[in-house]
Amino acid sequence: MGGVPTVRGLRIPVATVVSMVADGMSVEEIVVDLPDLTREDVLEALRFAAESVRERQIPLMRPA
Repeated sequence: MGGVPTVRGLRIPVATVVSMVADGMSVEEIVVDLPDLTREDVLEALRFAAESVRERQIPLMRPA
C-alpha cells in the first residue's frame, strides 16, 4: 500500500474508514461494506487518525 497506514495489516487504508465515517456511515454499515473489518477495527482506525493529527501542528491559514 505504499506506506499508507492500513487497518490490521489488511489492504484497507485507515483513510478509507475515516472517510466512510465522515460521510455519515455508522460502524455497523462500515462492517457490512467491508466484511474483513470488525467493530473494533473501525474504532481503532479512528483512534489512529486522531492520534496522527494530535502528534503534529497543522498551520492555520490566515484570512485573506
